[in-house]
Amino acid sequence: MSSDSDERSRDGSRDLATVGILGGMSSESTREYYRGIDEAIGDELGGHNAGDLVIRSVNFAEIERCIRTDQWDRAGDLLVDAALDIEAAGADFVVMATNTMHRVAPRLVEALSIPFVHIVDVAAEAIRTDGIETIGVLGTAAVMEGEFYHDRFADHGIETLVPGAADREAVDRIIFDELTHGEVLADSRERYLAIIDDLVDRGAEGVVLGCTEIELLVSQADRPEVPLYDTTALHVERAVERSLGGASSTSS
Repeated sequence: MSSDSDERSRDGSRDLATVGILGGMSSESTREYYRGIDEAIGDELGGHNAGDLVIRSVNFAEIERCIRTDQWDRAGDLLVDAALDIEAAGADFVVMATNTMHRVAPRLVEALSIPFVHIVDVAAEAIRTDGIETIGVLGTAAVMEGEFYHDRFADHGIETLVPGAADREAVDRIIFDELTHGEVLADSRERYLAIIDDLVDRGAEGVVLGCTEIELLVSQADRPEVPLYDTTALHVERAVERSLGGASSTSS
């Protein structure tokens, strides 16, 4: 009779580290993380292989209310509790499927005893690898206007640029009113592309899609001459790398 290890060898599977996804902000982005991790693991290992995942999805209405009313301590409480649920369920590390709520990431890092993979660090590494020092940022108002996001890029030696006030309002509105509901409109795509062009005219060498839903609206194919850094794709790629490395590789 074949041993379990022999079966694993034949079907191409291996001991995967368990990815903890803190999601629900919105379900659209969480779906992209789930799908992206599963597909990448399957592509790498073949057969019926898929991600070993723990997903904790919070009620986005509560988080959105905290964002709109600047109740960041309350948001932090909710997300720390959810992150601890993920750890208790057996995850080896945590990714949070949102840019905006990385404002409270320090609280999660403090509460968890497993690694937390920060979305800005992953994006910044890709940007610096490409030799870029000045980057445009699109995201929610909290991301575009929040020191937490820009300071993290500055720690990597990257200067950030954001759209003007009217364009920031449009970017934020499209995210919350359309993209978080899975609504993708041609007019909104054109508005985003015009804003990207303006950032480049002002000196941006590339643009960070600093909201995990923006990739639903624009992609590199829309502006092939401008490096666009899809934070969702980069974060998913890093999660897959860590998972494929096995549980023993996630201790730091």
